[in-house]
Order: sequence, then C-alpha cells, then structure tokens
Amino acid sequence: MKRILILTIFSMAVGACSNAKPNQSQNQSSDSAAPAQAKPQVKTLKQGELDSFIQKDSVILIDVRTPGEVADGYIPGADSFIDINNAAFESKIGQLNPNYTYVMYCRSGGRSGRAASYMINNGFTRVYNLEGGMLSYKGVVAKP
Repeated sequence: MKRILILTIFSMAVGACSNAKPNQSQNQSSDSAAPAQAKPQVKTLKQGELDSFIQKDSVILIDVRTPGEVADGYIPGADSFIDINNAAFESKIGQLNPNYTYVMYCRSGGRSGRAASYMINNGFTRVYNLEGGMLSYKGVVAKP
C-alpha cells in the first residue's frame, strides 16, 4: 500500500513538471483585450499621384515654405501658404478642419514632414507629405 501511495505521488509530481501546454486563458491577456487604436501616421504621397489626389473633395494642399520661396513659384492648386518658420504657424494650423485631408509640401520634404507630424500630434488623422517637395515636382509652377 505504501508503495502504491509513493508511486501515485511520484506520478503526480512528474506530471506537474512536464511540458504541458499552459492554460490558454493565462496567455491571452494581451490578445483578448480590445486592440488599441493605432495612432494615425503621416503618409507619403508620391509626386505622380499629386494631381489626381488633390482633385478629391476635402483635400487641401498646403505650402509650408517661406514667402520668398513661394514668390519663386508654387504648385497650382495650393489652398494655403502657412510658413512653418512663422510664429503664427501653430495658430493657423489650429484653425484648420481636422476632418479634411491635407497634403503638405516644402522645398524638399523635410519641413513639410515636420508640419505634417505636428498636425498628426494635434488631432488630424489624414495628413500626407509630398515626397521630394518642390525639388521633385515636374509639373507647371504657378507664380504669385
């Protein structure tokens, strides 16, 4: 009898230490939770997509270059000129409707990328940065 008891205890101990699969409910704590809303990201708009893209309703093209740069020419269809280096930049962005889609551009894409990131961080959800900016733009340039 003593022998059966020892074998039973030994079997239980070995079974407890085996490589049995853990209870799935213990491993699913992060999987079973509702997925967190992904923060919107700045998207890149390729030069070849610009003309057709800005023809859509609720798409606003914004030039964030300095007034001197704009005087040398801008992309036709630009709806706003908001110099990212101007002290009023944040205020002017704050006046925009966050429900619209925005395409930002500058000389090469750096400043417009920063402007687009600022917008995303302040509640805008559909913001694009024009790849390569004016340096890569091959279309007709408008003059003020």
